[in-house]
Amino acid sequence: MSHTPALAPDATTARRTHAVGASRRTGWVMVLTGIVGWLSSFQLTVDDWRLLRDPAYQPPCNISPIVSCGSVMSSAQGSQFGFPNMLLGLGAFAAVTALGAAVLGGARLHRRLWLALDAGALVGVVFAHWLIGQSLYALGKLCPYCTVIWIATIALFWYVTLHCLERGIIAVPQGVLHVVRDTHWMLLGAWYGVIALLVLTRFWPYWSSLL
Repeated sequence: MSHTPALAPDATTARRTHAVGASRRTGWVMVLTGIVGWLSSFQLTVDDWRLLRDPAYQPPCNISPIVSCGSVMSSAQGSQFGFPNMLLGLGAFAAVTALGAAVLGGARLHRRLWLALDAGALVGVVFAHWLIGQSLYALGKLCPYCTVIWIATIALFWYVTLHCLERGIIAVPQGVLHVVRDTHWMLLGAWYGVIALLVLTRFWPYWSSLL
């Protein structure tokens, strides 16, 4: 008699039902990245508004010639879609926080909502990496609040994607799933490490002057 390989319980549930629950880890990542991202976006919005009222205003994040957010906010890259980028963050991170709170409360979200959330996070990650390149190699500035948003966006995408893989919402070979699930924190650390290395090497003359 032939036997069909058993699917993991979470994957089986995800395929049989439209509503899919999540682990507390996923819920907490959504809540924390949502709150941190929203607060950073809010502070950037406040500083941008003050700059519009008073061009001589110096935001508290203008720490040095390199570590500065004022010039980044006033650049063309800071309003890529015709309005300040941080307004996107205010809406997106608020939604993520609300969904994360619902997940922690036991809510089961529709499969399509998980896919939409993951797709949105992917768009956010792509946009964040474009901004990283612009900040490092076009503007030559490092915005502290922007950096926090990059970190939060990457973590959100990584763990929502991991959730979708674990619950069978996104299908991948079992071998790939096991590797990603067992080394997720190392892979995320390596991702952050590459970005940190780019920042370190791009502004090395400045960092070395502080030593």
